[in-house]
Amino acid sequence: MDISFLGGPRPQRGVGVVAPFDFALDRELWRWVPDDVSLHLTRTPYVPVEVSLDLARLVSEHETLDDAVRTLNAVTPEVVAYACTSGSFVGGTAGERAMCEAMTRAGAVPSVTTSGALLEALVALDVRRVALVTPYTVSVTRALEEYVAEAGVTVTGCAFMGLTRHIWKVPYRDVVDMAHQAVRGAADALFISCTNLPTYDVIPQLEAELRIPVISANQVTMWAALARLGTRAVGPYQALIDPAARSGPVLPELPDGEQQEGRS
Repeated sequence: MDISFLGGPRPQRGVGVVAPFDFALDRELWRWVPDDVSLHLTRTPYVPVEVSLDLARLVSEHETLDDAVRTLNAVTPEVVAYACTSGSFVGGTAGERAMCEAMTRAGAVPSVTTSGALLEALVALDVRRVALVTPYTVSVTRALEEYVAEAGVTVTGCAFMGLTRHIWKVPYRDVVDMAHQAVRGAADALFISCTNLPTYDVIPQLEAELRIPVISANQVTMWAALARLGTRAVGPYQALIDPAARSGPVLPELPDGEQQEGRS
């Protein structure tokens, strides 16, 4: 069959992604990406440390970021995203800005981190009070609370799971339960932390149940990175991405036994 008339593959714009060595949700990231954009992922080197503040510091060292971004330069991305929440909030807001500057120096392209994207999303949604869900231990969770407070946003409630490994295996049902525990009082939005925690399919359900915007680590990372390309993320019924969803209908709960993204 002659296919020469097709003229080759569709041109793609590239987003480089630096992820921690244990990141397991590549497929979830792609779900927010339009057809004319490709993700190019690289990972930080393996270290024998479980999820903790120590690990967050190790996977965000500037030398590590420099090496990762220079690896991505071979495929000439137009923007680089650092896809790790704890790694980008562990140094506070100044540390997050320094990470972006280090990545931009290494790649000569705009850079974004998950925690920086979180703050951008809170501004975009006019959020002054936020509830938090994390899979982390108490010490890592407290560091996130401090980061958000440093940015001038009040934390109204928080629920955490105390996990140090295999976070990508958490089922949606547990995420939903933790969200309801976290949202106490007058929160303007809920943030679900950790790029290794599956969230894509559960966001619309939670927004319908809680009646507030629900944003997640992978969602804000892709939203902010794609915005720097001048394009939009794909997220039907997600308030950050689809403003019409901010007053959408109540959605049914996920049925028991449903196959869930990221569950193993």
